Amino acid sequence: MDYELLVLDIDGTVTNSEKQILPKTKDAIFRIQKAGVKVVLASGRPPEGVFPIAKELEFEKPGSYILAFNGGKILDVRTKKCVFEKCLPHYLPGRLWKHAVKNKMGMAVYQTGKIIAGTEPDLYMKMESKITGMPVEYHSDFRSYVDFPVNECLITGEPDILENLQPVFLHKYYHEAEIFHSEPFCLEITPKNIDKAYGLKYLLKHLGIPWKRMVCCGDSFNDIAMLRYAGLGIAMANAPDAVKAYADYVTVQDNDHDGIEELINLFF
Repeated sequence: MDYELLVLDIDGTVTNSEKQILPKTKDAIFRIQKAGVKVVLASGRPPEGVFPIAKELEFEKPGSYILAFNGGKILDVRTKKCVFEKCLPHYLPGRLWKHAVKNKMGMAVYQTGKIIAGTEPDLYMKMESKITGMPVEYHSDFRSYVDFPVNECLITGEPDILENLQPVFLHKYYHEAEIFHSEPFCLEITPKNIDKAYGLKYLLKHLGIPWKRMVCCGDSFNDIAMLRYAGLGIAMANAPDAVKAYADYVTVQDNDHDGIEELINLFF
């Protein structure tokens, strides 16, 4: 099969444990881009957290796209134009905030260029701020302040507490949102039916590329949908077994040892 599109998650996939892109990984991506393969980043991060990675990988030269908010927003890297977007129901951030406060969890949403926290920023929000390069602003009047469209909500806290809280959220908001772990310490809430596969269906139609010619690679639970949808779904060696179960191939090398270079050499 001659694959035309490679879709890559960022954290734990393209980047290593230090949130850096290894030289061999970068060179392999440059090589297939020059050969005409389109490379796309698909992340739970907001656009501001994805564009620096796209710039480092020189996406502007061949022209490409990024999927932010787990497929809830697609942007053209060259023009920064939004080609697809879906937001949460306007009332939902406030309701989620009430649950977060009740359970002593962190709660935040993204606004252009910054993270808006509805609770005192915890360690995990500060980690998100460092990863995305976006400052955190705490607003005690969160429910009234958030009067803008919201693509994604974050609930942060201790992994064991979040694990118990996720089924509660799933039961209560099943008809309104998708709720899943991106990291053990973070629940991401996106619009109903929005995941990376949904965004990629739109992008494939936009590009005129059949799904069979798409390779997707990731390492976390929010990658499962696109691994199942891809012509070839690849899980990183560092992925949990529950994610690997949905992959057609699992890399031998992890994200700290150029697993991306491995898959590019094998399939492109």
